Order: sequence, then structure tokens, then C-alpha cells
Amino acid sequence: MADTDALRARFARALEGARGPGDGPDPAPYAENLLARWQEPQRRYHTLTHLAAVLDHVDALERYADDPDAVRLAAWFHDAVYLPDRSENEERSARLAERALPEAGVPAEKTAEVARLVRLTVTHDPADDDRDGQVLCDADLAVLASPPSAYAAYTAAVREEYHFVPTDAFREGRAAVLRRLLGLPRLFRTPYGREHWEATARYNLRGELDMLSAPAVPPAAG
Repeated sequence: MADTDALRARFARALEGARGPGDGPDPAPYAENLLARWQEPQRRYHTLTHLAAVLDHVDALERYADDPDAVRLAAWFHDAVYLPDRSENEERSARLAERALPEAGVPAEKTAEVARLVRLTVTHDPADDDRDGQVLCDADLAVLASPPSAYAAYTAAVREEYHFVPTDAFREGRAAVLRRLLGLPRLFRTPYGREHWEATARYNLRGELDMLSAPAVPPAAG
């Protein structure tokens, strides 16, 4: 379970880094709103645990970012609106950032950068010169390079979030996502991600795709 007190402190540091200390209202209400969103009952994978993991990965990759605090705020907002049966979650999350951050004292240019980064998580395909985008996307996809048991827990949680989708339709949709990811020239764009995560992530994705593509085994009779 993620430490909510630690997360509140991390949000305050990122917000103050983006706007300047004392240059706006108390960060606490904004942190509480986001924490509540990340704890909504429909979530199984996109939870506080995922948020904390992405923030940890951003910290590990921050030397590659031009504006680490903007990337951290984008991590907070990137799945702040999340309904598994809706396709516009990233856009709605970006719009939430565009509403909340100016009110919280973040300058317009930095708010626009956070919203741009949130929208980038639709494709996870940042440009070669987009250092902030590369860090956020690598941090968000780092789960793909998890050890076997953690990767199995991740895929199980994703399936639980889509419990309303029939098995055959889920297998088809998930396989399409995996093929799109495997079709990218590189999953990870930062030097660290390429060195430490790329090979393991591709191994995991290929293994999951093989399982999804295998014929379903009918239940035993009797």
C-alpha cells in the first residue's frame, strides 16, 4: 500500500518546484483531490501503487529530463481521470491539469507542458528530442520490465479493471496493444531504460502475447 503522507509531500515538492515556493495556494487540497481520484473503486492497476512506482521511476530518470518537476506533475495527472470503459481518459486527465494547475499557481507555459505530457501517454511514442516525454513514457512503461511474478500481478490487475469485457474480446484487444508496443522501434527512449528495461520488457510482452494467442482450453467435463 502506498504511503499517502509521503505522496502528499512529493506532490507539494513537485508543485512548488514548478511554480516557486509560496507562489500559490496551499498544495494540500490539490493533493487530496488527486489522491482521492487515484483511490477510486474501479481501479485495480491504475492505483496509488502505480502512481508511486511511476514517481519513483521519474526520480531515477530525472537526469534525462529538461524539467523534472513538470514530468512529476504529469505523472500525478496522467491517469487522474480513469474509467476503464472510456477511451478519452488521457484527454480528460490533461484537461483536469489545465484547470487545476493555473489555479494552484503554475505558470501557463509549464501547465501546457504538463498537459502535453499527459496526452503523450496515449501513444508512449515521444519524439527523439522530447526529453521530458521520454522520461514520463519510460517511467510509465517500466512495469513492463518487471520480474515474472510482478508482471503476472500487473496483467492480472489489468484484466480485473476490464472485468466487464468478455474473455475473447479482451484477449483480442490486449493482443493488439501488445503488438503495437512490440512494433515500436524502442519501448524505452532514455539511455537507462534502453539498457536496463528494454530486453526484459520485450521478453515479457512476447510471452504474454503467446499466451493470449494460444487456443483457449475448454473446462474439463464432469
